[in-house]
Amino acid sequence: MIAKTPIPPYYAVIFSSIRTEGDNGYAEMGNRMIELASVQDGFLGVESVREKLGITVSFWKDLESIKKWKENIEHKIAQEKGKTYWYKSFKTRIAKVERDYDFERD
Repeated sequence: MIAKTPIPPYYAVIFSSIRTEGDNGYAEMGNRMIELASVQDGFLGVESVREKLGITVSFWKDLESIKKWKENIEHKIAQEKGKTYWYKSFKTRIAKVERDYDFERD
């Protein structure tokens, strides 16, 4: 599903990853992170896809909101488990969305 975001500017956190084999609690933690992020101040939405390469883009009101999410205790635990069990590699990018446009067929 495409996230409904406000009129720019806002920020995008782009998390690209390649997984290890097996689930090892990954799906459950992923669902928990989306649930937890969605109630954080400044959270605007999320989009996520996975094949061989996984890409999750979360949208945030401002850089302060992103910083607070990064420092969330449960999120920190998930980050450590990711490094230990779930990812072969990952990269996080933060970008300012200056403009967006859309199309939706009726």
